[in-house]
Amino acid sequence: MTRTPLLLALGLLPILATTACNAAGPDASEQKAPATAAASADQRPFTATEVSRFDQPWAMTFLPDGSLLVTEKRGKLQHLDLASGQKHEITGVPKVAYGGQGGFGDVILHPDFARNHVVYVSYAEEGTLDTRGAAVARATLALDANGGGQLKDLKVIWRQTPKVSGEGHYGHRLAFGPDGKLWISSSERQKFDPAQDMSGNLGKIIRLNDDGSLPADNPFASQGGVAAQVWSLGHRNVLGIAFDASGKLWAQEMGPAGGDELNLIVRGANYGYPIVSNGDHYDGRPIPDHDTRPEFAAPKVTWNPVISPAGLMFYSGSLFPQWKGSAFIGGLSSTSLVRVAFDGDSAREAERFNMGERIREVEQGPDGALWLLEDGSKARLLKLTPKA
Repeated sequence: MTRTPLLLALGLLPILATTACNAAGPDASEQKAPATAAASADQRPFTATEVSRFDQPWAMTFLPDGSLLVTEKRGKLQHLDLASGQKHEITGVPKVAYGGQGGFGDVILHPDFARNHVVYVSYAEEGTLDTRGAAVARATLALDANGGGQLKDLKVIWRQTPKVSGEGHYGHRLAFGPDGKLWISSSERQKFDPAQDMSGNLGKIIRLNDDGSLPADNPFASQGGVAAQVWSLGHRNVLGIAFDASGKLWAQEMGPAGGDELNLIVRGANYGYPIVSNGDHYDGRPIPDHDTRPEFAAPKVTWNPVISPAGLMFYSGSLFPQWKGSAFIGGLSSTSLVRVAFDGDSAREAERFNMGERIREVEQGPDGALWLLEDGSKARLLKLTPKA
């Protein structure tokens, strides 16, 4: 099949790829990557310093006081005081369906958190008859004097519909946009066709008001029901959503066997999965490329072999001035940190840093440092600062 290769900068490290064994089987992200040697310190423009360790961390967000909230996949929310290094568990989190790719997911702050102390969390929850689905809840974060605290008045404001069998492709990444709306990535749960089915919200990007109600100006609002939640459709497994400085929404998603994507998310657009993809099914069956069906929105960047993207953020700090406006993606099977550069609506991979471990999450700290969460048990929280 025709491929659209990514133009890589000179000197980039080799891409690592893994292969799953069946059509709906585990992503490359869930496979153990081959052992790799970490890049030597003189190959990186930054120093990576270990700050703490967590058990299967999935997401993090900074509080206004500079401390950090970190979700752990088994169902814990940790509060880390970076000044003292003390870590305390936040109680009152919802019960999660842990297993496979499922568990506790994202955590973000309400845009007016400094006043209302509202946070949003996503997680996998159990249904009936061995089914599961992602859910999003909002709650008030009440910290205590010792650094611990609890989530109060937790209320579920969104659920994947329908709940299905299996433990893969929840997505459930969260972001607030410049418009004050809540955006949710809802992956297709390894079920393929629901990504094109507007009677459910699997394989979609969702846009809600901050209380979970439906904005009247969503593109499919007139259809009513679940369709009224949808901003875009035809997505596979979206594990990163972020807004750039101009207010445009970007999302990265895992392709099947090949074809990881970075997409510019456009109102009402259909991104084609599973009808088109720049990858193939895990069992070797081909999927037509995007260029065979121009009615579907094509990715701005395609990775083949895959990087297994996880986490997405746009850099706006001054600590690394050469990177301002770039996006950063954590790589799982590629054990990498990937920098993407932009020229208007065009994008390309600009640099790749081999971190030697699977990178689950990347964020920008208050001082402009980059912060990474490794994947798995005893995973390190790393702070990246410029070399002296």
